[in-house]
Amino acid sequence: QLQLVESGGGLVQPGGSLRLSCVATGGTLSYYSVAWFRQAPGKEREAVSCSSSSGGGTQYVDSVKDRFTISRDNARNTVYLQLNNLKPEDTAIYYCAAESLHIATLDETDYSRWGQGTQVTVSS
Repeated sequence: QLQLVESGGGLVQPGGSLRLSCVATGGTLSYYSVAWFRQAPGKEREAVSCSSSSGGGTQYVDSVKDRFTISRDNARNTVYLQLNNLKPEDTAIYYCAAESLHIATLDETDYSRWGQGTQVTVSS
């Protein structure tokens, strides 16, 4: 059974950077499409980015384009989300999710495997 664990969150000033990691156990993450989602306080969970199992087919929501980058390290069974030029509105719990999809999507209902999340707080 594939399990996911996120890490790398923290407190950062506006304009700063973080790299989130999503490590998989119990399976080979390169066989799965992976997506990142986030949930801010009092708001619904929203999609951030996704990557197909091949590593291609990446997508980003408009609010993070040119600031966030999703990538994979298959040797480490890990997917990363690089967050640059962070803004206070990026504050949220960030979750990774995986599913055996040929093409990744930004629809959370397509994913059945989820991590517990990592908190990102952007504040001066």
